[in-house]
Amino acid sequence: MQRRQGRVSAGLLLLLYQISQVGLQNIPSVTLGVLALNIFLFLNPVRPLSEVCISVKEGFYRKNWQRLLLSPVHHADDWHLYYNMISMLWKGIMLEKKLKSIWFAYIIVVFSVLIGVVYMVLEFMLVKILDDPSYEMNCAVGFSGVLFALKVLNNHYNPGRVSSVLGLQIPSKYACWVELVAIHLISPGTSFAGHLAGILVGLMYTMGPLKKIMKACAGI
Repeated sequence: MQRRQGRVSAGLLLLLYQISQVGLQNIPSVTLGVLALNIFLFLNPVRPLSEVCISVKEGFYRKNWQRLLLSPVHHADDWHLYYNMISMLWKGIMLEKKLKSIWFAYIIVVFSVLIGVVYMVLEFMLVKILDDPSYEMNCAVGFSGVLFALKVLNNHYNPGRVSSVLGLQIPSKYACWVELVAIHLISPGTSFAGHLAGILVGLMYTMGPLKKIMKACAGI
């Protein structure tokens, strides 16, 4: 899981250009903070990617629970960072204005940790169902799981919209599922389980008990 050499500046510079085009004054505070944190940790990683990625082996068996916090905010290369942060930029602008900054920050933190847990559960299930211990070794990094969860929230708060996926017009409530499959077919190296974990956490919030639990924990 090494970063590609010679391409670091291109994706990062394009990301910074896109942010400048939107204007810092037009980006809500939590969204801007998430962008800044991910960019900073891309330039100054806490540890090598192999020591921050989350897997069943590292997170569960070796109990390296800090990886639940570190893995979402580290990226494999500059284009991984670019596509995730551009998606975060637009989803954050829409959702943070809707949910308000404090609650949105709470969602980001809870989702980041919970998606890592669900990811490990999914990979552990694959180990048992397929009788293939290699799934315990699958190690994921990146913010895309959180972004899939935010996509579920965005579709929930903006029903009836149509999304374009690979040029196809898809009702928004199904778009995350189509995108899940499409991304895996186009880029087989991406984490299907990580993206699916994001969708499931998003559904736990919009259709399940997660929102009530979060409110109870926050004393609301």
